[in-house]
Amino acid sequence: MGAGREMEVSLDAVRDKNMMQLKKLNTAIFPVRYNDKYYADALSSGDFSKLAYFSDICVGAIACRLEKVEGGTVRAYIMTLGVLAPYRGLGIGTKLLSHVLDLCAKQNISEIYLHVQTNNDDAIAFYKKYGFEITETIQNYYVNITPPDCYVLTKAISGTAPKK
Repeated sequence: MGAGREMEVSLDAVRDKNMMQLKKLNTAIFPVRYNDKYYADALSSGDFSKLAYFSDICVGAIACRLEKVEGGTVRAYIMTLGVLAPYRGLGIGTKLLSHVLDLCAKQNISEIYLHVQTNNDDAIAFYKKYGFEITETIQNYYVNITPPDCYVLTKAISGTAPKK
């Protein structure tokens, strides 16, 4: 990669025909195995789930689920956001997260949240950089991984105030 050359990162929708790429990424990145419901939710969330390509190689993904909350509002849940280790630090995770945050603001979604393992300092620092705050600790959230505890990180989305 030459100095000053623009990094080529593109995002693509998660579809039936590329679902296997999401499955392979998740297996390589996360210590958790995801079930069919996860993949159905990723597929049904439309633009809220994306694959990231670096020079045409699939290196990262974000998968979200939209949830209805009391009062008819909707919040977004980041099921997974991951980038393969050799490609971290290149702005790919930022591009994926920014895409979803922008969508939330445009669609009047007031809150976005996720779970992260309590010892995942890199992920916690990443999300805090974008205004997420630890709002809860859940003991024994994860099965078969250590530590089993997680933090809930939440961010209120600006730009979702009611129009006057």
